[in-house]
Amino acid sequence: MTADRICVGAIAGAFGVHGEVRLKSFCAEPRDIAGYGPLTTEDGTRSFTIRLTRPVTGGLGARLSGVTGREQAEALKGTTLWAPRDALPSLPDDEFYHADLIGLEVVDTGGRVLGRVRAIFDHGAGDILEVVGKEQLLLPFTRAVVPTVDLAAGRIVADPPDTDE
Repeated sequence: MTADRICVGAIAGAFGVHGEVRLKSFCAEPRDIAGYGPLTTEDGTRSFTIRLTRPVTGGLGARLSGVTGREQAEALKGTTLWAPRDALPSLPDDEFYHADLIGLEVVDTGGRVLGRVRAIFDHGAGDILEVVGKEQLLLPFTRAVVPTVDLAAGRIVADPPDTDE
């Protein structure tokens, strides 16, 4: 992950015989993935323009520039697709891209370092921050538990629930 690019999707496999792919979008609105301009592979060596074709089970059907056959499409399975950061819409003050939270230092309300955000999980009931330090913590990403996210300072202030009981 780089600060100037964000992963917006992945190729889940080939779809059909003419080079169409099954695309998994990581965007809040899945179809938005096609609007971020050419997307690149993680290493930046390939670039694709995306044209969505139809909804398919587990994602979207799409045509990628330069991909003309099933074998080419199948070879891309598992490839992540990255958009330039400046192509993404800005968010309201209380919303964050997961990529911006990964790696941030997490401190408690007294300033004691708890660790760093390693991952964010969403199991349907809201996001959970995985914080790894001396211990591994799973913190609900709610205003009550995470009252402050300071991207400029690279820090999150958390008020973890008591677990001593």
